[in-house]
Amino acid sequence: MKAERGRYVLVVDGSVPVAAGYSTIAGVDNLEMLKECAEGAAAVIAIGTCASFGGLPAAAPNPTGAQSVAALMEHEHIASRPLINIPGCPPLPMVISGVLAHYLAFARFPELDGLARPLAFFGNTVHDRCSRYHFYQEEKFAERFDDEGARKGWCLYKLGCKGPTTHNACASMKWNDGTSFPVEAGHPCLGCSEPGFWDHGGVYLT
Repeated sequence: MKAERGRYVLVVDGSVPVAAGYSTIAGVDNLEMLKECAEGAAAVIAIGTCASFGGLPAAAPNPTGAQSVAALMEHEHIASRPLINIPGCPPLPMVISGVLAHYLAFARFPELDGLARPLAFFGNTVHDRCSRYHFYQEEKFAERFDDEGARKGWCLYKLGCKGPTTHNACASMKWNDGTSFPVEAGHPCLGCSEPGFWDHGGVYLT
């Protein structure tokens, strides 16, 4: 860090508690550690929904005062630096490598959306690219997880799918070398790449 001051890219994983004493490494508070690292960084990459938007640790009632990297910059807890968010719980590996490759090639981040996410990967919703989209157009919906519609692979919107409001490339890039993604596997999208998804209800409500 000392030798590359002002030139290195800082990658942050996880949200950071601003309340004292909740998370330390070798006696050093996480916030103080991040503050030191951000001071000499040329740019910052927030990896995952926790680093990007607070995620689960920042969900109500948030006793640790956990904040995203952007919030820490906004509240002047750490130095403000060029920032890109790569949300997802977990984030897509190809998005991470794509952003890193772009920065290495051009010494800048790719085009971003309004939430500082790379537009190439987050410009469309999961719904837009979903393999069940044609069933949505045909108004064929699964009503229960064990009904005929579910067995036939119909749209999961009525089962709480957040795909129409979730921006991510899960449906096109998929997981495990392109094997599948949650909706294709039969589970509604949770909206994990959007701010505050833990507090938005859906499958988490009884």
